[in-house]
Amino acid sequence: MKKLLSILVTLVAISLSSCAVGSYSVVSGSADEAAVCFTANKRCDIVVIVDDVTYNMKTIKYKTYKSKRNIKKTANNQITLTPGRHEVVVIKDGAEIYNHEIFVSATDLKVIEL
Repeated sequence: MKKLLSILVTLVAISLSSCAVGSYSVVSGSADEAAVCFTANKRCDIVVIVDDVTYNMKTIKYKTYKSKRNIKKTANNQITLTPGRHEVVVIKDGAEIYNHEIFVSATDLKVIEL
């Protein structure tokens, strides 16, 4: 009888411990950031001012940007931004060539052709 009782207790303990009781959460999604990059007919040095922060960078050489073309992300050609409105000024050789307010959504890559 003791042997049968111990086997029964063992089986109950195994069956109760194998049940997944509790809650599990899974977090997925995209990062809450956007990026902006600059293209031109030839690769050149530019100064970009975004919301009073200055960046020295180079343009990406593309004659015409195609929306499906993958642009390799590097520190030299993209600026990471928070989603929302940003004032962007581009200076090349001391002259202002671009001055606009842009809006970027989360995970967006805004390509500005100069």
